[in-house]
Amino acid sequence: MPLPKIEDARKLNDQELADEIVAVKKQLFDLRLQKGTGRLEKTHEIKHARHRLAQLMTVERQRQLQAQ
Repeated sequence: MPLPKIEDARKLNDQELADEIVAVKKQLFDLRLQKGTGRLEKTHEIKHARHRLAQLMTVERQRQLQAQ
């Protein structure tokens, strides 16, 4: 599974972006919990979730700076 593209994040409106950030943070928490308990089989999913979160937060910050 390839890493997600930032263009996908840029297509989201502000509400969808905020919802996606919350969803990815929850997913990342769940993945870390699984890793801690030894149930995580696909460890690359943590990297993908962190990458996606960084993309979403970058797009959010860019929009905040444009609004000023």
